[in-house]
Amino acid sequence: MLVVSLIIALFFLGSFLWAIKTGQYEDDYTPSVRILFEDELINNNQNKNENGSSEV
Repeated sequence: MLVVSLIIALFFLGSFLWAIKTGQYEDDYTPSVRILFEDELINNNQNKNENGSSEV
């Protein structure tokens, strides 16, 4: 049982190191404000459709 838990721990350590190497944790600002920008994009698209200037 100890061997199995060590293998699982090494798997998670390897996954964490892989995520760091590939840049998963580089951008720590955008996720905190992403929700603010999504609402603006949806509202801009709805305004274009209501004015008749752009239709998809």
